[in-house]
Amino acid sequence: MWNEFKKFALKGNVLDLAIGVIIGAAFGKIVSSLVNDMLMPILGLLLGGLNFTGLQITFGNAMIKYGNFLQTVLDFFIVAFSIFLFIKGLNKFKRKEEETAPKPAEPSNEEKLLSEIRDLLKQQQERG
Repeated sequence: MWNEFKKFALKGNVLDLAIGVIIGAAFGKIVSSLVNDMLMPILGLLLGGLNFTGLQITFGNAMIKYGNFLQTVLDFFIVAFSIFLFIKGLNKFKRKEEETAPKPAEPSNEEKLLSEIRDLLKQQQERG
């Protein structure tokens, strides 16, 4: 059972997934810091210091903090937009890289002639 577990745990896909999760968590911290420490203060200045987290309704002893919900939704949209811009930039970079990659060389005349001979031999073999 131990050998089977080692074989499973050390498969390339499992390791790739683990690395992706770790990098994703680190990237999530970077994006959260970008939103909380850089974008939200600027957005707060533009909106006149508006802060949603203090919005709440009280019913008896129960407090409904809908401001926290609105702030979380806003944070989500900012994070999603930041990731969208990052992926869009990455795809643009990849496209440029693919465009500059050398195209495969066209077959030489000798290769074309050999291909024709091969095709003729196949046709003869199929006929009988």
